[in-house]
Amino acid sequence: QVQLVESGGGLVQPGGSLRLSCAASGRIFSFYVMGWYRQAPGKQRELVATVTSGRKNYADFVKGRFTISRDNAQSTVTLQMNSLEPEDTAVYYCYVGRGNIPALDAWGQGTLVTVSS
Repeated sequence: QVQLVESGGGLVQPGGSLRLSCAASGRIFSFYVMGWYRQAPGKQRELVATVTSGRKNYADFVKGRFTISRDNAQSTVTLQMNSLEPEDTAVYYCYVGRGNIPALDAWGQGTLVTVSS
């Protein structure tokens, strides 16, 4: 089973930047969906960005502010977040999905991003 560990969260002022990283144990294949979800207090978990087989997808709220990337071995995924807004405050979760089978999904434990002045 894939294990995921996130890092890089913290406190940042509006307009600032953070880089989130996720390290995966176990084999990660390029065709796996790998990316980030987030959950703000009182809200449902929502997709932020994913990448699979080199193709990247972003939620509409990203608006060009975030960039997702994976390393050469497809064992880590990074989310570079710029122009952060208070509405971006949430726990961010790394995610790996395989074949649209929820039982095979892997989730990290989350890293908190707080955007506040």
